[in-house]
Amino acid sequence: MIIDKTFDEERALYGVQNLTVKNCNFDGPADGESAFKEGKHIFVENCFFNLRYPFWHDNELKISKSEMTAACRAALWYSHDIEIIDTKLHGIKALRECSKVKMSDCDIISPEFGWSVQDITMKNCTAESEYFMMRSDHLNFENVQMKGKYSFQYITDSIFEHCVFDTKDAFWHAKNVTVRDSIVKGEYLAWYCENVTFERCKIIGTQPLCYCKGLKLIDCEMMDTDLCFEKSEVEASITTPVISIKNPSCGHIYVPCVKEIICDDKDACGEVIVTGKCYCA
Repeated sequence: MIIDKTFDEERALYGVQNLTVKNCNFDGPADGESAFKEGKHIFVENCFFNLRYPFWHDNELKISKSEMTAACRAALWYSHDIEIIDTKLHGIKALRECSKVKMSDCDIISPEFGWSVQDITMKNCTAESEYFMMRSDHLNFENVQMKGKYSFQYITDSIFEHCVFDTKDAFWHAKNVTVRDSIVKGEYLAWYCENVTFERCKIIGTQPLCYCKGLKLIDCEMMDTDLCFEKSEVEASITTPVISIKNPSCGHIYVPCVKEIICDDKDACGEVIVTGKCYCA
């Protein structure tokens, strides 16, 4: 066990195993990198990280009540079996090429966070990022609030529940994804996705859900949405008025009312069924 120490040298704790580190600072004039590289079975609590690349090629890692500053770049790469609790991750590229990750009650401010991650559970977290979670798979998110751009691109086999996402170009090229009881706000939602389902979600923003295959919407609200479903294979039940629907390629769209249905493509065979359950001015 190491308590109340400061480390600033290169590879300060390289290759350590079965170690608990509490109330320590990784900072200082030597400006060393890779503090815990190649370690195993490490528990870190209430520590401060202001140096680069602290956790690379680590296994069985737990981080709790700690802070990684903007200077702590690329904090966790190529590591496996990770748990992060009540921690600030504020450096760019904070998580990449990792697997079997659990995160809870964390604050993430990190461009390019979570690329090529496999099997990540995230609960009760907030995030600001660009290209968030790109090319990752088996994501399981609950009560996550995220703001940024270009999130969840090329992800696969994932579930999101009770989340709020304010993000442009989300879920592009996503495959085998379910989003439940969530709010998704932003432009150009989920273009080119495949087998994506939104259940009881609120979808806000222009030109969502175009060029999709196997798309499903189940009892969803749509607000400020125009030019929806262009060239998409879709089965949708919508509970609110829609501004415009354009050239769905096939399937059925049930909507209480729609201001405009655009059908100027002879190959667009999707059917829009107006149920008339509300007034659309």
